[in-house]
Amino acid sequence: MESILSNVKTNIETLALAATCISLISLVLWLVNTWRTSRLIKRYKVFMHGMDGKNLEGMLTTHLDKVNNVLAKTVEVERAYKAVRKMAESSIQNVGIVRFNAFNDIGSDLSFAVALLDHYGDGVVINSIFGRSETRTYAKPVNKGVSSYNLSTEEEEAIRKALENKKE
Repeated sequence: MESILSNVKTNIETLALAATCISLISLVLWLVNTWRTSRLIKRYKVFMHGMDGKNLEGMLTTHLDKVNNVLAKTVEVERAYKAVRKMAESSIQNVGIVRFNAFNDIGSDLSFAVALLDHYGDGVVINSIFGRSETRTYAKPVNKGVSSYNLSTEEEEAIRKALENKKE
């Protein structure tokens, strides 16, 4: 035991220097840890801002439920959009009209041919011929821009105009 005490007495300066170095290293490590902890606490406070006592798991579950509801509504809206688009494709979208004077002795363009076509070029062409004593109206089906009936020049022009107005 005396040999240990004599070693301590002879090396007291070295031991004091080592203890001081260890203390300084400990102080630096403590400061670094304190700085990191304060940064972590700040990030935690930002993250937990507005929680009002709720737990994080409850908040995440609520948000996930809302996200799932939005996804379900999105699928619903997409399905409805496709149905409306399909209906719109079969509705009248393309119209072409030609006014003309069917008879030379009548002074105005009171006769007309009108083509009413859907997205696919299907529909009807209506021709109204105005005369002095009567008006005649004819309707002819159109399938993909072509009719199985003989068409007048004005009816063909009305179909052509309707197809030119076609919007993709």
